[in-house]
Amino acid sequence: MLNNILEISYLIASVTFILGLKMLGKPETARKGNLIAAGGMTLAIIATIFLYENNEGIRLGNYLWIFGGIIIGSIAGTIAARRVQMTAMPQMVSLFNGLGALCVAIISFLEYFHSYQFAAPVFNVKFLIILAGLVIGSVSFSGSMIAYGKLEGKIKDFHFPFNQVLNILILLVILVLLAIPVFGANHSLNILYAITILSLLYGLTFVFPIGGADMPVVISLLNSFTGIAAALGGFLYDNQVMLTGGILVGSSGTILTILMCKAMNRSLANVIVGSWKSQGGPSSAHKEVKGSIKEISVSDTAVLLAYSKSVVIVPGYGLAVAQAQHVTKELEALLEEKGVEVKYAIHPVAGRMPGHMNVLLAEADVPYDKLYEMEQINPEFVKTDVVLILGANDVVNPAALTDPSSPIYGMPILEVINAKNIIVNKRSMSAGYAGIDNELFYNDKTKMLFGDSKKILSELVSEVKGL
Repeated sequence: MLNNILEISYLIASVTFILGLKMLGKPETARKGNLIAAGGMTLAIIATIFLYENNEGIRLGNYLWIFGGIIIGSIAGTIAARRVQMTAMPQMVSLFNGLGALCVAIISFLEYFHSYQFAAPVFNVKFLIILAGLVIGSVSFSGSMIAYGKLEGKIKDFHFPFNQVLNILILLVILVLLAIPVFGANHSLNILYAITILSLLYGLTFVFPIGGADMPVVISLLNSFTGIAAALGGFLYDNQVMLTGGILVGSSGTILTILMCKAMNRSLANVIVGSWKSQGGPSSAHKEVKGSIKEISVSDTAVLLAYSKSVVIVPGYGLAVAQAQHVTKELEALLEEKGVEVKYAIHPVAGRMPGHMNVLLAEADVPYDKLYEMEQINPEFVKTDVVLILGANDVVNPAALTDPSSPIYGMPILEVINAKNIIVNKRSMSAGYAGIDNELFYNDKTKMLFGDSKKILSELVSEVKGL
């Protein structure tokens, strides 16, 4: 009877996961979808704690440890979520993803430790699941920790010779070691230790060289790794809700990664073996940008915007850092009152996390139908009067289209250079996250509007109100 109730609880939880994931696809339903999925997860956890019985009819017990861990984790997670700034969300996602992957890796490690002495010299599916979870979980854990350090600015990009060769070699050795216990040749614990160390090492060598605009893609890939590892845990314990949740996270993360790879003109295979620098040639060969910049005042910018027919706003990481999304929305409303058509151009990897800009603008109640994806907006730039770039850099750099020696060559960009007027708001002329100059800033149509985005936009709002 209890087992039937448990299975029904898992079924309800699985449905809430699917429903919640679907609702997360639209800003207006995302918050409710998140709550529904969280409710399903709570139901699954409570049902497991109180209804699960093993083959001998023994319940979990250890309630003090279980609820102690849940309470401590819930408090820590709540405090972290409330304190984190929008700009630091990618770091928090990487950190939490890494901790989830570590849990799966520990589970796999302990399950092997408990099972190896009873293994027979035949092909063993259980060992395949255990070790696959260990490898994927370990790679995702160490890779996520490096991604977290990079996004926090504590770890620099680290390139070393023959990176791709080394990564492929490590992968091959892991596969060989994994095959030994799976096919029953040897179940020594030394193999378990070697696989664990090599998997952790691969996570490091895989993520260390990645930087610049490629970081959102690797975050998405690591998230999908953790989902796949969790699904393997569901197989291992025959737990349907763990399996469903892992499959949903793993499959959706993989689809998102593939879409982002296409947006970045990368191949998934190249992502997995790392070292993307080679695709664009050595960065040292990137040609030097020459020319002079032209500044524009806030009042002149206000006049130009207010008397245009169409304006496209390109939000970037600088806008996120300045927390300028609300004043951007205010400027948009003022311009529309004056009959200006305003749109937002969203690059697939704008910011430092997939969907970063969408979430940021949704926080300011920017209507979703004003957000245009790269493929939608690029043909419209040629008839756009003014493009206002707020803290974006690499995603509008024409070198991606014109300079084969550039590290970002081949990356599809927002082709703002085709607009009639280009205004770039930046704090300074410092390079973007990819560490390269942007020839767009020296273009004849471009005017630089230096300053903090929130401050500049507030002044723009005042100026536009006075016109």
